[in-house]
Amino acid sequence: MKICGVRTVEAIEAAVSAGADAIGFNFFPPSPRYLTPEQAARLASAAPRHILRVAVMLRPVQKEWEQVLAEFKPDCLQADASNLARLSLPAGLRTLPVYRDHEQFQPESVPAATRCLFEGARSGAGQRPDWERAARLARRNEIVLAGGLDSANIAEAVRQVQPWGVDVASGVESAPGIKDAAAMSEFVRMARQRDMQR
Repeated sequence: MKICGVRTVEAIEAAVSAGADAIGFNFFPPSPRYLTPEQAARLASAAPRHILRVAVMLRPVQKEWEQVLAEFKPDCLQADASNLARLSLPAGLRTLPVYRDHEQFQPESVPAATRCLFEGARSGAGQRPDWERAARLARRNEIVLAGGLDSANIAEAVRQVQPWGVDVASGVESAPGIKDAAAMSEFVRMARQRDMQR
């Protein structure tokens, strides 16, 4: 259960209280959820150590990644699968390669047994991927489903796709970049309720 794009201590506390397992800190402008590595490091100190701190980057070059690594010190790096392969990463760092949905996307093109994030065609836009393709991918891989999820559709998404995890950003916001505590709590409740019924 990952809450992505937090920008305040209050949002982190609400995400933890709601039952999040991981929190995403966004490092790609011009997202309304963008943070500098220094800002993210200060915010992350408010999260308990059992919460996974995920550096969310788009297509980072090595210099950008090294700055985030040095100042933020994430537990996990989320970035495009093709970019991850080109970065020099420290041993032991968890990674979450990102694959985006489009009509030509073939779930079978992703190496089997890969843990990955699957989202809509454009990151951070609240675009929902095709759940049928997502379900095909989930049969071969541990996927984190993202894109266009909210408390109204998360139960059906879990039922159809049966993902390993889910990721939400705009679906729990009152305005772009502003997390809503009640929305986060309801999202997590609906996702976990559906998960227990599987």
